[in-house]
Amino acid sequence: MKQLSLIIILFGLFSCQTKVENSNPLIFEDEVNFKTLRQVTFGGDNAEAYWSFDDKQLVFQSNNNSWNVECDQMFLMDADQTFKNNDPKMISTGLGRTTCSYFLPDNEHILYASTHEDSENCPEVPLRKEGKYVWPIYDSFDIYVSDLNGKITNKLTDQVGYDAEATVSPVGDKIVFTSTRNGDLDLYTMNIDGSDVKQITFDLGYDGGAFFSPDGSKLIFRSSRPKTDKEIEEYKSLLEQGLVQPTNMELYICNSDGSELRQLTDLGNANWSPVFHPSGEKILFSSNFEAERGFPFNLYMIDIDGKNLKRVTHSETFDAFPVFSRDGKKLAFSSNRNNNGTRDTNLFIAEWQD
Repeated sequence: MKQLSLIIILFGLFSCQTKVENSNPLIFEDEVNFKTLRQVTFGGDNAEAYWSFDDKQLVFQSNNNSWNVECDQMFLMDADQTFKNNDPKMISTGLGRTTCSYFLPDNEHILYASTHEDSENCPEVPLRKEGKYVWPIYDSFDIYVSDLNGKITNKLTDQVGYDAEATVSPVGDKIVFTSTRNGDLDLYTMNIDGSDVKQITFDLGYDGGAFFSPDGSKLIFRSSRPKTDKEIEEYKSLLEQGLVQPTNMELYICNSDGSELRQLTDLGNANWSPVFHPSGEKILFSSNFEAERGFPFNLYMIDIDGKNLKRVTHSETFDAFPVFSRDGKKLAFSSNRNNNGTRDTNLFIAEWQD
């Protein structure tokens, strides 16, 4: 649910996929769930496009230098917009680094995490530690609420440590987020106004990128949970340095209060950016479990009982961050397809068909 630019830099993804001879060259062979596909952005790293509750707008993060940003900031778009020769409206402060925005139920406010109170500058982005790929976990991230003109109206977290990766229940009553306030990377929930904070995962490891089911009763999330003494020592050592290694992650599912927790996938490599299908009975996620060199990442569907795994996209590079519109008719996701041999990762919106 974060660090898109780091993934692109690490794997050096380039779009050389052969297109299918059909009416839409953006759709690859066997991508039968895409009735149509539209490219939204045309440069930089663009990700985590989340729909408003009325499906009329999306908020997303980008580091597109042509939009006068040095690292990820939040941008607003109407659902039918594209940005080939024009710029979207920035609705974060333009200071520090931001991540993981999401609409609130009134469709007039968003929440997102930002480091801007710690420093106006973009924080450094370590990519490797002792030869291994890592993500930074900035202690300076806190979660803020902003209106659609960029004015911060509330600060939801004010604890020492990392607070980020927040999403809102479709019911509109709860927020789930990841925090290090207890010394580990665990999931927490809170009311929509930031009150009644509760820890809901407790096992050692990185729990993050959580999303609610359509009825708000369940959560799906990614987790990297060390098991051997060596893995535990390495995880703790990296976390003390504000780092995690996200190359081995599986998906977990639980009730929204953390009960009935169970592992959903056991595929190996990195399984992440999961979201519920509108039916609530399936999960769509990104994975490189079939890859030998770390990529490609493709989208896969799996039932919530762990059965009927199905590949949805057929890219040779990178597809991730899928998010269904609330009416289930469209899917926004990020991809390296059609980037003309660059490292750009752009937003796409598909008309979805089951």
